[in-house]
Amino acid sequence: MAPSKVLTGARVVLPTGIADGGRVIVDGARIAGRAPADAETIDVTGHWVVPGFVDIHNHGGGGASFSGSPEDALTAVHAHRRHGTTTLVASTVTDDMGVLAKQAGLLSELAEQGEIAGIHFEGPFISPCRKGAHSEALLRHPDPAEVRKLIDAARGHAKMVTLATELPGGIDSVRLLAEHGVIAAIGHTDATYEQTVEAIDAGATVATHLFNAMPTLGHRAPGPVAALLEDERVTVELINDGVHLHQAALELAFHHAGAARVAFITDAMDAAGSGDGRYMLGPLEVEVDGGVARLVEGGSIAGSTLTLDRAFQRAVTVDRLPVTDVVAALSANPARLLGLDDRVGSLEPGKDADLVLLDEEFALKGVMRRGEWVVDPQLG
Repeated sequence: MAPSKVLTGARVVLPTGIADGGRVIVDGARIAGRAPADAETIDVTGHWVVPGFVDIHNHGGGGASFSGSPEDALTAVHAHRRHGTTTLVASTVTDDMGVLAKQAGLLSELAEQGEIAGIHFEGPFISPCRKGAHSEALLRHPDPAEVRKLIDAARGHAKMVTLATELPGGIDSVRLLAEHGVIAAIGHTDATYEQTVEAIDAGATVATHLFNAMPTLGHRAPGPVAALLEDERVTVELINDGVHLHQAALELAFHHAGAARVAFITDAMDAAGSGDGRYMLGPLEVEVDGGVARLVEGGSIAGSTLTLDRAFQRAVTVDRLPVTDVVAALSANPARLLGLDDRVGSLEPGKDADLVLLDEEFALKGVMRRGEWVVDPQLG
């Protein structure tokens, strides 16, 4: 068991606000309310301590993806942990149903081991009009029977399925997912405003990377963006990398949805934390140049190379969002969405000792997961 620690002197972001000169007590793998007598004191004055990040939409990193072997998946998990993501949902990409079922079986083993928090199926039940970096030849309608096959293959670890709910079977599939406790996410969709409202009323609760891979907001045809922003039942994913969204679009989302309904995600692919070059995203080849991933054929943006520590730093220093709102979007909101907020997402006694140490410029200096340093800050 990890030795007990007391981090002192930092600006600690708590559910109640920011505690200047605060402290966080770590006893074993959990946050404690009282320090053991033998606890090691670590002075982190001049730093921020925030909860570990929770990423609900991530395809890979460190040169590996969640569409490969268990070893590849662990490589991706560890790459993102080093950037502060202590809780991660592994996302698949459109492929043959048999391939996806096999991937689900492999990823469910990692979920059972506590390495990932579950599985997100992004495709194949999406619109060919808004397919983005998904193979059109492998797309299919969201037949509830087919959706059920993927849920079953995940052995209780399916957390989310992204659907174009306007397609045949879409609404029935939303209801099926809701009945099985799986998040129905609206994305890669060509739905109208009215069709989106119908899907939300049927049980859809997430907007997959809002604004991206869906019709733009129009004054006569407001489309899915307006419906997703206005409904308090919906959490909206945002990719805050400076590529997927204009700053004004991000501000619009925060203004209309409010900080409690935003979840920052990476939508990362293999190149996150790895570098430029050629990669595979499912069956499609991707070229990463200057940190921007695009399909070799067609040039569509293909996920991102984002890590959540960069999303945090950008949100505070470029977008000028309050630190407490950014922490909510990176930790508390996605943890609550996943039903894991009794264990992660905030710095409170009894919860997992998952935390991130940032310097005054919000650059990552240390990462702790379940009481163990993943990135040791090596302080004095």
